[in-house]
Amino acid sequence: MLHTVNKSPFSHSGLETCLRFAGEGDVILLLEDGVLAAVSDTSRSALIEEALKTIPVYAIDADVQARGLEKLIDGVKLASYADFVALLEGHVSQAWL
Repeated sequence: MLHTVNKSPFSHSGLETCLRFAGEGDVILLLEDGVLAAVSDTSRSALIEEALKTIPVYAIDADVQARGLEKLIDGVKLASYADFVALLEGHVSQAWL
């Protein structure tokens, strides 16, 4: 399953809810303000670092750039919109709001 998170983890609980349901074989994609979860050394970094032990985590590169984010958690992969489409084609998706 492809889990998408588009809200900031600092003001919404979508990421935490997503992580309770995501499991091995799933993929997490951070987009829009959800990419803020990919920044290293924040109060939410440990959530993504733990998820990366078993689940691939992607962040939309255009959203990362638009927010001026520079230091991402090691292991978070940047994805283009074309990559996003490919992930959607290969997985059933669940959006966490």
